[in-house]
Amino acid sequence: MPARAAAAAAAVALLLAVCAQAAALPRFAEAPEYRNGEGCPAAATAAAGVCDAGLVHISMTLDAHYLRGSMAAVYSLLKHASCPESLFFHFLAEEEVGGGGDLRRAVAASFPSLRFEIYAFRAEAVAGLISASVRAALESPLNYARNHLADLLPRCVPRAIYLDSDVLAVDDVRRLWETRLPAAAVVAAPEYCHANFSRYFTPAFWSDPGLGRRVFAGRRRPPCYFNTGVMVIDLRRWRAGNYRHRIERWMEIQKEKRIYELGSLPPFLLVFAGEVEAVDHRWNQHGLGGDNVRGSCRPLHDGPVSLMHWSGKGKPWDRLDAGNPCPLDHTWKSYDLYVAGDDGAAASSPASGPALSSTSTTWPALVFSW
Repeated sequence: MPARAAAAAAAVALLLAVCAQAAALPRFAEAPEYRNGEGCPAAATAAAGVCDAGLVHISMTLDAHYLRGSMAAVYSLLKHASCPESLFFHFLAEEEVGGGGDLRRAVAASFPSLRFEIYAFRAEAVAGLISASVRAALESPLNYARNHLADLLPRCVPRAIYLDSDVLAVDDVRRLWETRLPAAAVVAAPEYCHANFSRYFTPAFWSDPGLGRRVFAGRRRPPCYFNTGVMVIDLRRWRAGNYRHRIERWMEIQKEKRIYELGSLPPFLLVFAGEVEAVDHRWNQHGLGGDNVRGSCRPLHDGPVSLMHWSGKGKPWDRLDAGNPCPLDHTWKSYDLYVAGDDGAAASSPASGPALSSTSTTWPALVFSW
């Protein structure tokens, strides 16, 4: 019968899609297990629920293409945490075909004791709002999942650290978690006020009498660039202020008149620039992926380092696999859990430990200057 045949064909197609998705995931080694040290919160035990006080809530996106980066990031966060059992990870992932749970199994296999949850993010929730960007990767719906963080996480979670998948922690993330957010602030992040803020928007934006500098008038401070790959977000204030809809309104305006070129960052700047609570730059040593066109090598900024961020076109795992790594990519490699090839040979040796110490590091300006 035609209906029955169509149903059978659909079932076969779904099965093939699930199998293809599972096959596409890379393999990873099991990471060393880390336990709490002295003085950790009593609630931060293996039995602690997501609503318990004392937990440090970290959110990241999760997908097959960037999974290798996510696994290295999680490993680095656990490695350098004084209370690793207090970390609770909230992963945002596009709904898997058939609900197979392959991403969940991959994370659990490498981190058997990790407490985490995966939240299904529907790409269609933002698909109609996304505009073309300078790089195709910036147009992925998952880049906009951070806008929905407060809607997806449990209401009992008061705040979350949002991190991109291309970061590496070399310091205790609890220090970032304890960032003070005054009553007027919803987001805390490192600011870069020396950057040319005007270049993040088009001439049409600045010349429009209803936009331009008028948008930022009356804010706590002059607007500065900040990178959305590392943010501390007060989720309760976010919900109360309806900030997702504020961001999406700017995305709608962008569809009407081209006011920016760079993906999901400018709407955040339009809403929060000048209102962000500043965090020490050590928590986002960004730009290590190079510029968004060439992906050239870049060094760290001068000063101490607590978190390294390969923002930009070049990702360390791609450059390492291509045999053309940047100098700092070798530091990332020491956290890489990826298992290469069919012979089971690991790309790195997790048990041997990373090359950096577990405390924040100051890099000599002579070596890593701009």
